[in-house]
Amino acid sequence: SMASPALLMRVVASAYSVAEKAATIVRNVMSAGDLGIVEKAGPNDLQTKADRLVQMSICASLARKFPKVTIIGEEDLPTDDVTEELIENGHCEEILKKPCPAQYTGIKEEELVIWVDPLDGTKEYTEGLLDHVTVLIGIAYGGKAIAGVINQPYYNYEAGADAVLGRTIWGVLGIGAFGFQLTEAPAGKHIIVTTRSHSSTLVNECISALNPDTVIRVGGAGNKIIQLIEGKASAYVFASPGCKKWDTCAPEAILHAVGGKITDICGNSFQYNKEVKHMNSAGVLATLRNYDYYASRIPNTVKQSLVP
Repeated sequence: SMASPALLMRVVASAYSVAEKAATIVRNVMSAGDLGIVEKAGPNDLQTKADRLVQMSICASLARKFPKVTIIGEEDLPTDDVTEELIENGHCEEILKKPCPAQYTGIKEEELVIWVDPLDGTKEYTEGLLDHVTVLIGIAYGGKAIAGVINQPYYNYEAGADAVLGRTIWGVLGIGAFGFQLTEAPAGKHIIVTTRSHSSTLVNECISALNPDTVIRVGGAGNKIIQLIEGKASAYVFASPGCKKWDTCAPEAILHAVGGKITDICGNSFQYNKEVKHMNSAGVLATLRNYDYYASRIPNTVKQSLVP
């Protein structure tokens, strides 16, 4: 008889379906027209009804199936009395068919930490820049991001009325990443993707030092990693605090699964154990290829301004 799939593969398969449900909630809130926007720390730090409902849906759905897993979500919300209509019980069969990498077959529930950003790019969502928006579910073990799911609820939204909206990208270290076409940025071009709404002197000083051919300013960490893996940008550079563990965990797993690299601006890896502080204080540097080229050109003045 077939051995039942390893825990990690079951978690990823469930996270896939949970992310698809999340996308439906995101689209439904938008089409109903009442976003229910509240400011958290200011006008660039917003929360909508979609952030709230999606987080409740993801966290409650995964907690019901995997009660001993630690789940950390961006929003500070009650976890009890989530309505049944927010619960997703399904899983992606295709993921369960893939063999679990040997180093992860013995993982127990209590050893996993799931980092959830229910709506990455909230500000862009409220402004109608819908292709910037992602739902992020990152899975960490031993402090490392080892698997992730990124859903783009509005992928294809400019393709006309008949287009199928949305897609789900997933990856596991040692297996690879799926749901998109891996593409490298044009050789010899330095195309930098960076923040749209959190710019600063330091952010811009760091980018200038890299002498880019092009700078793309978009919202959402998930969206920026997608720019890298689809060859639209060669480096994601953000020389500022502001990004959090739930922004980077899922994207990191997917980027690393296809041979890319992400660190803070100073070159340190991110840690994802449940006790870790949530802020990535020293910013982000990520590439699909040629990480060392960009890392070697970050000015020391910038590194000294950003303490991990």
